[in-house]
Amino acid sequence: MTTMSPQDVKHVMSSGLLSFPVTDFDAQGNFNAKGYASRLEWLAPYGASALFAAGGTGEFFSLTADEYPEIIRTAVDTCKGKVPIIAGAGGPTRFAIQCAQAAEAAGAHGILLMPHYMTEASQEGLAAHVEAVCKSVKFGVIIYNRGVSKFKPETVARLCERNPNLVGFKDGVGDIEAMSAMYLTMGDRLAYLGGLPTAEVYAAAYKALGTPVYSSAVFNFIPKTAMRFYEAVRTDDHATQHQLLKDFFMPYLKIRNRSAGYAVSIIKAGAKLVGHDAGPVRAPLADLKPEEVDMLAALIKKVEG
Repeated sequence: MTTMSPQDVKHVMSSGLLSFPVTDFDAQGNFNAKGYASRLEWLAPYGASALFAAGGTGEFFSLTADEYPEIIRTAVDTCKGKVPIIAGAGGPTRFAIQCAQAAEAAGAHGILLMPHYMTEASQEGLAAHVEAVCKSVKFGVIIYNRGVSKFKPETVARLCERNPNLVGFKDGVGDIEAMSAMYLTMGDRLAYLGGLPTAEVYAAAYKALGTPVYSSAVFNFIPKTAMRFYEAVRTDDHATQHQLLKDFFMPYLKIRNRSAGYAVSIIKAGAKLVGHDAGPVRAPLADLKPEEVDMLAALIKKVEG
């Protein structure tokens, strides 16, 4: 797994469970490389098909250009021979290119291209952004359909014609009609990933659309339960899915939805509760309140014992 072709990346993205490890910070909010390496060593054996370093759950949006390469190198070095590493990249086009090239140089196997920064963009502008990043690297690129970066099927079709290393499409919007149109237009040209926050809630519906692969944030602190749920989706074990949704995921959503930004904060809180503290979130995010941490602890105990 020292190198992977774009088609290798596509193959990895086509089956199994994916996850986005949180990024470890110390009490001052600086990157904690030792803690991050220990986290990846803990998570790697649990069976995720790939781990995404410096992704959304990894607080990519708060990282500096100086920190980013060290985070990716730490992930690659720690997981070499164990599990592929896909790096997050995004923001303004030139910064996204800088990240993508740094990730490639660090030995990552591909990138997830996250939304550009703030401004709206036309389909032509989105296409120019994606193509510039694709042409700046040789490894596989997965685009993230989310926020201000919403792609139409015809845009993705043109991009795929011009960029052979564009191999994946991750959806974080949840528009069933749009996702169906994308899948029916592109077929097996791409690997498709479910990427809504707490993707388990939508996993069965996405599987019915031809998108059986999704990324699990809760893998960060309940990896056994995350894999159990994935297996239930894979094997159409509806009884197990419904039980876990009832016992954990739906109550978990009520905590997560108490404040904007908690989709990341609640993951770090869960990691701390199970003995793998990743430190605080960085502003503009805020950590869970003590009573919310207690609520989460009760949910974890219910499914993990």
